[in-house]
Amino acid sequence: MIATILPSSANFHAVAYNEKKVAKGVARLLEMSNLGHIGVLSKPTAKEMQDYMIAYSSRNSRIKKAQFHLAISCKGHEKTEEELLQFAHEYLKEMGYGNEGQPLLVYAHTDTDNTHIHIVTSRISPDGKKISDHHERVRSQAVLNKLVGKDVKAKAAEDLAASLGYSFSTFAQYKALMTSMGYEVYEKNDIVYVKRDGAVQAKIGYADICGKFHKVQLDKTRRRQLWAMLKKYRDVSADRKELQAEVKRKLGIDLVFFGKSDNPYGYMIVDHANKTVYNGAWVLSIKSLLDFTTPDDKMERIDAYIDRLLENNPTIDTWGINSKIFRYNAFIRRGVLHYRNTTRPLKGFMAATILRNDKIKRIESFQPTTASERDLLCSIYKVNEPELVTLSQNKSQHYYNDVDKLRRLFNDDSIVKLRSEIRNAGFYIRQSGEDYFAINFSSKQVINLSEEGFDCTTVRDSRYSLKK
Repeated sequence: MIATILPSSANFHAVAYNEKKVAKGVARLLEMSNLGHIGVLSKPTAKEMQDYMIAYSSRNSRIKKAQFHLAISCKGHEKTEEELLQFAHEYLKEMGYGNEGQPLLVYAHTDTDNTHIHIVTSRISPDGKKISDHHERVRSQAVLNKLVGKDVKAKAAEDLAASLGYSFSTFAQYKALMTSMGYEVYEKNDIVYVKRDGAVQAKIGYADICGKFHKVQLDKTRRRQLWAMLKKYRDVSADRKELQAEVKRKLGIDLVFFGKSDNPYGYMIVDHANKTVYNGAWVLSIKSLLDFTTPDDKMERIDAYIDRLLENNPTIDTWGINSKIFRYNAFIRRGVLHYRNTTRPLKGFMAATILRNDKIKRIESFQPTTASERDLLCSIYKVNEPELVTLSQNKSQHYYNDVDKLRRLFNDDSIVKLRSEIRNAGFYIRQSGEDYFAINFSSKQVINLSEEGFDCTTVRDSRYSLKK
C-alpha cells in the first residue's frame, strides 16, 4: 500500500482535475461528505465544490494553502476500491482528518494498472484550527506501517544482518546494496545509520562494515552473461524503471543508480543470487544501458509522463513541463510534443489545460494584488477561472516606478496630448466598471488609476488597442 501526499493549493485545484477525469470517464466520485448544501445537489459542479472548500477553509485566514490532496494505491488490483476507501478513512483518522464535519471528496481512478483513489479535503478542522502538518510525510509512512502491521525496525535488523553476508569492496557498493533493499545509508562519526520511512531503523559501526571489504572479481564468463542479459532486457523495456523491475523479477538483480535522479552518471549491479555487488561500468556503460527503444515508443512514454505531471500539479505550465522532459530531448510548444525530428499533438484536454496554465503564469507575472486587477487581466488573457490565479501580497518596486512615471505625465502642464504621451510611455488604458487601469506590458504592471488617485476624466475617452 502506498500513500502519496500531493501538492497543496489555495484554490483546491485538485477538485477540478479529478472532475475532469470523471468527465473523461476514467474516474468516478466514490464519496462526498460534509459539504453542506452542496451535498444535497443532484450533481454539483466542480466550481461549486471548490467554492465550498474555499469558503469552509476561510474560517482560518492564516492558512493560505488549505488543500490536502492524497493518493492511496495498492499493488495491481489486490484491493477493491471499497477496501481502499475504508483504508483511507482509517488513515485520515490517524493523520487528524477524521473529525466529525470534516469535508471530504474521494475519487476512484481507472486510468492506470493499479487500483488507486484520490482524496481531497481541507487542512482546517471543523473547529477552525489547522490540522498539524509537522513531519507530515514521516508520520504518513508511520501511519501506513501501523495500518498494514509492518514492523520496520525488526525487518531492518534482519536485513542489516543479511547484508553482511554479501561481497563488496567499497562503502559505495555497500550503500548500493542497502539501497536495493529499500534503505538509505549514511556514515557520521564512525557510525553507519540505516534509515527507512524517514526514520533511523538501525545502526552499525563503520569499522564493522570496513571489516567486510574485500576485492570483488568479475570473471569473463559472468561479465559476458551480465552484458547479454542487460542488453536483452533493455531492448524490451520502455524506461529505466521498467528495466530495473524486469531484471529484478527475472534475474534477481538490482540496478542501483547514483548521481542525479534524472541524470545518473553511474550504477551498481547487486547480484542477489551470488550475493555480490559489481560496478556497472565493468559490464555495460550507462549510456548503452539507458538507450531505450524507438522514437514512437518514446513519444508514448513522454505523453503519459506529461499526463502524470498534470495529475500531480494541475497548474504546471509549458516551462515547468519542459524543465522535466528536457532529459528526454523533448519539449512542448503550442500544444505539440516535439521529440528529436518527430512531432505529435498533445491530447486535447492536456493542450487546453497547459494553455490555460501558461496564461495564468502570464497573469501572475503582473503580480496582481487585488481581485479587480486579477479579473481585468483574466479578461485580457481570456482565462475563465480567475480563482486559479494566485494574488501577490506586495507590490514590486517596478509598480511604484510606473506610478511615479504616470504622476509626472499627469502633472506636466506642458503636455498637450496626455493620452498620446501615456501611450508613448508604454501604457495602455483599460476601463473595467467604474475603474480605469494603466497596463504596462513591458514592466508587467497593472495600475488602478482610480485607487491611486489619478484624475481619470483626462483619459476617459481613451481607445487604446490591447492586442498583445
